Amino acid sequence: MDSGTDGFLPPPECPVFEPTWAEFRDPLDYIAKIRPIAEKSGICKIRPPPDWQPPFAVEVDNFRFTPRIQRLNELEAETRVKLNYLDQIAKFWEFQGSSLKIPNVERRILDLYSLSKIVVEEGGYEAICKDRRWARVAQRLKYPPGKNIGSLLRSHYERIIYPYEMFQSGANLVCNTHSFDSEEKDREYNKPHSIPLRQSLQPSKFSSYSHRAKWRQADPVPTEEDIKKNPELKKLQIYGAGPKMMGLGLMAKDKTLQKKDKEGIICPHAITMKEEPSGDGKVMFTLPKEDLNYNLESCTKMTMQLRKNHCSAQFIDSYVCRMCFQGDEDDKLLLCDGCDDNYHIFCLSPPLPEIPRGVWRCPKCIMAECKRPPEAFGFEQATQEYTLQSFGEMADSFKADYFNMPVHMVPTELVEKEFWRLVSSIEEDVTVEYGADIHSKEFGSGFPVANSKGNLSPEEEEYATSGWNLNVMPVLDRSVLCHINADISGMKVPWLYVGMVFSAFCWHIEDHWSYSINYLHWGEPKTWYGVPSLAAEHLEEVMKRLTPELFDSQPDLLHQLVTLMNPNTLMSHGVPVVRTNQCAGEFVITFPRAYHSGFNQGYNFAEAVNFCTADWLPAGRQCIEHYRRLRRYCVFSHEELICKMAAFPEKLDLSMAVAVHKEMFIMVQEERRLRKALLEKGITEAEREAFELLPDDERQCIKCKTTCFLSALACYDCPDGLVCLSHINDLCKCSSSRQYLRYRYTLDELPNMLHKLKVRAESFDSWANKVRVALEVEDGQKCSFEELRALESEARERRFPNSELLQRLKNCLNEAEACVSQVLRLVSGQKARVETLQLTLTELQVLLEQMGSLPCAMHQIWDVKGVLEQVEAYQADARKALASLSPSLGLLRSLLERGQQLGVEVPEVHQLQQLMEQTQWLDEVKQALAPSAQRGSLVIMQELLVTGTKVASSPSVDKARAELQELVTIAECWEEKAHFCLKDRQKHSPATLEAIIREAENIPVYLPNIQALKDALTKAQAWIADVDEIQNGDHYPCLDDLEGLVAVGRDLPVGLEELRQLELQVLTAHSWREKASKTFLKKNSFYTLLEVLCPCVDASSDGNRQSRWMEKELGLCISDTELLGLSAQNLRDPGSVIVAFKEGEQKEKEGILQLRRTNSAKPSPLASSTTAASATSTCVCGQVPAGVGALQCDLCQEWFHGRCVSVPRLLGSQRPSLTSSPLLAWWEWDTKFLCPLCMRSRRPRLETILALLVALQRLPVRLPEGEALQCLTERAICWQGRARQFLASEDVTALMGQLAEVRQQLQAEPRLEELPTQLSASAFDSLRGGSSKDMPKVQGLLENRDRMTCLEEVALAQDPSKRDLELLSSLLPQLSGPVLELSEETRAPLEELMLEGDLLEVTLDENYSIWQLLQAGQPPDLKRIRTLLELEKPEHQRSRTRVRALEKRQRQQRKVDLGRKSKDLQEELEAKKARSSGVKPEEQEFVEETEHENTFLTLKGCSSILKGNPNSLQQNDLGPMTSFPSLTPLLHLSYPQHQVL
Repeated sequence: MDSGTDGFLPPPECPVFEPTWAEFRDPLDYIAKIRPIAEKSGICKIRPPPDWQPPFAVEVDNFRFTPRIQRLNELEAETRVKLNYLDQIAKFWEFQGSSLKIPNVERRILDLYSLSKIVVEEGGYEAICKDRRWARVAQRLKYPPGKNIGSLLRSHYERIIYPYEMFQSGANLVCNTHSFDSEEKDREYNKPHSIPLRQSLQPSKFSSYSHRAKWRQADPVPTEEDIKKNPELKKLQIYGAGPKMMGLGLMAKDKTLQKKDKEGIICPHAITMKEEPSGDGKVMFTLPKEDLNYNLESCTKMTMQLRKNHCSAQFIDSYVCRMCFQGDEDDKLLLCDGCDDNYHIFCLSPPLPEIPRGVWRCPKCIMAECKRPPEAFGFEQATQEYTLQSFGEMADSFKADYFNMPVHMVPTELVEKEFWRLVSSIEEDVTVEYGADIHSKEFGSGFPVANSKGNLSPEEEEYATSGWNLNVMPVLDRSVLCHINADISGMKVPWLYVGMVFSAFCWHIEDHWSYSINYLHWGEPKTWYGVPSLAAEHLEEVMKRLTPELFDSQPDLLHQLVTLMNPNTLMSHGVPVVRTNQCAGEFVITFPRAYHSGFNQGYNFAEAVNFCTADWLPAGRQCIEHYRRLRRYCVFSHEELICKMAAFPEKLDLSMAVAVHKEMFIMVQEERRLRKALLEKGITEAEREAFELLPDDERQCIKCKTTCFLSALACYDCPDGLVCLSHINDLCKCSSSRQYLRYRYTLDELPNMLHKLKVRAESFDSWANKVRVALEVEDGQKCSFEELRALESEARERRFPNSELLQRLKNCLNEAEACVSQVLRLVSGQKARVETLQLTLTELQVLLEQMGSLPCAMHQIWDVKGVLEQVEAYQADARKALASLSPSLGLLRSLLERGQQLGVEVPEVHQLQQLMEQTQWLDEVKQALAPSAQRGSLVIMQELLVTGTKVASSPSVDKARAELQELVTIAECWEEKAHFCLKDRQKHSPATLEAIIREAENIPVYLPNIQALKDALTKAQAWIADVDEIQNGDHYPCLDDLEGLVAVGRDLPVGLEELRQLELQVLTAHSWREKASKTFLKKNSFYTLLEVLCPCVDASSDGNRQSRWMEKELGLCISDTELLGLSAQNLRDPGSVIVAFKEGEQKEKEGILQLRRTNSAKPSPLASSTTAASATSTCVCGQVPAGVGALQCDLCQEWFHGRCVSVPRLLGSQRPSLTSSPLLAWWEWDTKFLCPLCMRSRRPRLETILALLVALQRLPVRLPEGEALQCLTERAICWQGRARQFLASEDVTALMGQLAEVRQQLQAEPRLEELPTQLSASAFDSLRGGSSKDMPKVQGLLENRDRMTCLEEVALAQDPSKRDLELLSSLLPQLSGPVLELSEETRAPLEELMLEGDLLEVTLDENYSIWQLLQAGQPPDLKRIRTLLELEKPEHQRSRTRVRALEKRQRQQRKVDLGRKSKDLQEELEAKKARSSGVKPEEQEFVEETEHENTFLTLKGCSSILKGNPNSLQQNDLGPMTSFPSLTPLLHLSYPQHQVL
């Protein structure tokens, strides 16, 4: 893109107005206000208040439009003249058989029009050549001096323009007597010129729309063969800088003809005809056969063309030259393609060197064609329909591509300069599209419209009724256009405009010279240019003078909105021009007859409409006269508009009525004159006609096109036309007697309408006289307030203008209303005795004076005088009271109440108020400090002191204030001391506090902190007494009592020595309780220590136990101590605890027996016939246990899921010695299961409990848990004594001996001696359960001992954990029993002891011995053993998986470490080789041996590292054998060194 070199100077800016909200409220008032300033510029810009932002109401999806095509350089007037000239000259050369190609001079295209015009202005071609003034011509064309440009311009003029000028003058129609041979030297010079047009440059993508001649399209560039054939072409081709013309030369239209000519095909110079008779007697002209061999189509036109209807005689007569009238040299004759005349090529001016190829026209045909008037210029309509989105995309893309930058970054100044450069350029053809004059009635306005189909929101409703809405402004009450009923599109109904960059609107004024207003809804700015109305005729004159050719063909060119002219050109000729950039959300207003134009900076959306005010009426009348001279159609009838407004004068605004009266008066006078002239012509017949009912085309003057309304002249014989009375002589040639007047109003009716307007217009004067008399009180008689109000109402009803007199009246009324309001408020306040905003005495006096000065009489003035008299009487009484020495409070209060009722601020009221405040304050101080009065608090004293600072100063007040200040200061000092004692971390002793309290008692003020300190001391003394009472009692104090005393003592702000001793005792007790809790309680146990130590008294109900277990988890269940019936007071009495514990033991035993009976009756979940639905047992999880995995508690006989409770482990983690008891001693296996409801604690051994009791004896504090532990220990020792006594009986001793004998026999078997080498000692120990006693009867166990040999192979082939489980599973069929035979007398005591022992939360060896005897006396419980094995498998698998993952990570880490060490070793060996490369041979051998030893040592070291690692390859080979306890001992394998690696 070329930015252009011709600098465009922007005109000055137009006025810009920014109204306030108050000014913006009425648009017509504001426009009238700014008109004196803005009218001088023709246009102005208005920025609405920032908050005025109307919503965009167009339906974007349904908005479709077809834009106009604008070729920019055809818009500018001077450029269009040049283009028209180029059209004419191109047409001339085209008819001569050549195409025009414009040459370049000094790297810019030659302006042929300017060259021709300057040559004419300089005296013509001959005069310039004679005076050698071509250099001056070059200078006027702004070419640089020198370089012989004048000669080049002369050459171009002679070759291109001069023949056309001769043709225009008619000189080419004169016979040229020069022979053809004499022009042989100029043969090449006189060849037809092939000059391309400006459109030979590549146009924009919008240049496809064109209405110009064929020369718009570029001709092909001459080939090298053409240049070689034509020396002129070769001579004029541009090969460098200088005054040379680009591409001037011959260019054949049909290149194929040139090629054929070279091949020998030649068009004949003439064609001879033969006469042959035809069958019907007619003579036929035929061609010879040899002529048929020619390719006739190779010649675009024959030198002579035959016409079918010509006879031979006619043809021979016409075969002569029309210039020389000779028929010789027929090979040089040319036949015109238009009129069939013949011309010698050498008779033409200028002469042609040869026969032209193509269409050729004679000079007469060319003259007729070129003299044809041009068509009226206008815009074409595009063929493509756009939506807003598609048009915006196209517009933004075009602008971004043109300026090669984002659209929002292109400066407006750059766009403006580029626009005026393009419109003035001949060679650059840029085409844009402009969506102009889109009807808002059809497509929808951008503003909200009240009568639209959709419901409007409150915001839209506000903008829909706003006067600045372009749909509302033309029809406002004070707008003239509201009196026109028709919806005139563009004037009363807004038009929409969708623009893109460079799209323009040309110089124009609005229809009927009306106002216009344009609002830019959104988008990029719109640049405006304006000329004031005073310079409108000057602008027209300048444009006509500069481009007369355009106005000759179109006199109303400026009314067509198709012509621009550069503002700089206009300004250079004295036309004042202003400019502005209209941004989104701004208005631009054009005033009457103000020419304006502009263009768009980019994609935007605007809306415009016309409006007319009262001041427009004279301009509208002048516009009609202007239209009459131009014979231009009117949009509406101005006379009809005036008459319609005059018919209803009461509806008009006063200013409008005045303006209409003036216009009506002029119109009536003109109508009288015209009708008088009509009478003088002799036309007497007339008839009334309702012109407003006729269409406009039926009442237009056939002469001036004016729309008639008041009158018109018509003819009976010529009914199709009529004329206005200004053109009565142009109607027809008929006699005057056949003509008649058609009128709307008689001459008597018009004055009546005028009189009504006058009355309306002059009504203001009579009203103004009344107001002036009333306001100035000329007769000394004041009018009433109501009379002034009536005058103001009259002005409002009759819509008088807002004049100075009306404003004075309104101000007077407002002032009177304000006075009345004050008087009413004053009087009503006195009567109602309410507190209102009081007037000062001065304001009351001013109010009285103001009411007296008003021009209206007001009866309220007597009320004001009455109030003023009351105030004066009150002042006298108040001054008397102030003068007395000690007035009473009652008198002061009554005076104050009386002053408040006045409703007026009297100065004495303030003095009385001060005096009363002083008296009241002194009385309060005396009462507070009186000896007989109750002590006042410090807060009250401080409030009195603060109140005293607000009281007016006096000697008595100052004295009392000083005494009170001293007292408050002393009291605050003691309060601060007491506060320090109460809040300080370092607590003080009771003696110190007693001393502080004693000293503070002397102050006659109630001190809160001193009282708080006294209360704290009293509480401390009571606390010390309580401590002494507890410490000196019969029993040790309870822990709860000590904790309560410690908590109370810590909160006291007194230092207590006994508190430290109590805290130490409590801390020791808590330490013992925590130790006991760790000993007894399981991890995350729901039970407290006291609950575990006490008997479970609710064991009788299974449902209660289950529900209590769930409640324990939620923390909702009551404790076992409460079930024992022990209250907090009972826990302090040791005797009560012992009695309750003994009763609880018995209840627990009875309850568990009942529960066992109940649970034993339930079906077993392991039975095949039992289903989950029939089972009534409930696990701790709340579900019914069923199937494999269910275990039965040995104490309560309830069933549980094995996965929900802790079960015994057959494979223990401890590793026993190899001399453990035999594996087949199944009665020693740990299969005993107690549920978590029965086994509530860890059940420590009795020795541990005795240690806790010893520590408890050293505590000086009683704990409920300690007493419960003593009861539990006593119960356990008692049971242990009974158990030992029974086990020492003769029968039981014998049974135990039998069991020991069976163990010895099982251990003495040779086949079973090998078994410990295959069984892990830990598993064996788990099965043994910790007992070493044997029993007899091993025959059942030894029957299948031979089967154990195969188990060894199985044990060696599998991993230990899995092998142990499978081994135990394989042993189950070998187990048999019972081993002992227990009698019922022996079994019953054992079972009873077993039951009582299981209830104890203590572990005793006797309990296990009894359980072993009972197990041996019954068959082995294979179902339980299988269940335990099944439950143990998943845990072993999970452990195995975790260990394998750990081993895998360890192996990977070892590999990484080994690789890193090997790499370091390799690098070290290479370094050694490098260092030893220069040693002797014997030294080299030593080095190699050393390296071999190092390598071996390194590998050996790595092996030792691996062996030393606990996770070595040996462990990898053995798998999980080294990680899990196994029934098979570890195999200690030894590997050679290389096997380890």
